[in-house]
Amino acid sequence: MTAFGRDDEVAALVVAAANGDDSAWRALVERYSAVVWSVSRAHRLGHADAQDVYQYVWLTLTQNLHRIKEPDRLGAWLATVTRRECLRFLGQSARQVPTDSALEPEYVDESAYADAFTLLEERNAELWRLVELLPETCRVLLRALFACDPPPSYEEVSSRLGMPIGSMGPTRQRCLDRLRHLLA
Repeated sequence: MTAFGRDDEVAALVVAAANGDDSAWRALVERYSAVVWSVSRAHRLGHADAQDVYQYVWLTLTQNLHRIKEPDRLGAWLATVTRRECLRFLGQSARQVPTDSALEPEYVDESAYADAFTLLEERNAELWRLVELLPETCRVLLRALFACDPPPSYEEVSSRLGMPIGSMGPTRQRCLDRLRHLLA
């Protein structure tokens, strides 16, 4: 099934990684790195902050591999941990805004931000859920193009996917058209 649905292969990888299988761990990281990056980017974290969140999420997984109750739902677990860490990070950085000592800071109603983050999370989760419904070529290409910050060049993606640079733009457009159709 999808990255956010049930997947017996993922469950087997989680169990193997929990038992010390390095290749299973690498397969999990490769499979779900795009999810972690995309959730971080959706929260508009800077590159350095997104890297911190990325490292935290994978460290948290290593510490909790044996405790994952539904290993076949790892994608959803990672997305949730990433979201929570992004919100925690944003909350900390909001409290560390430097101000001029002569100026009194204005009161900011943070409840409006919480609603906006919730809507953003829901929108992004639905978007990536729909990406998982696309054909494999589209899923792989869209993850490669949009899941990193800063986004990779077409040359890097072409090399990684073995896709000619000249076909990437038209393929990307067809994939985005299919995604728009699913969104409608």
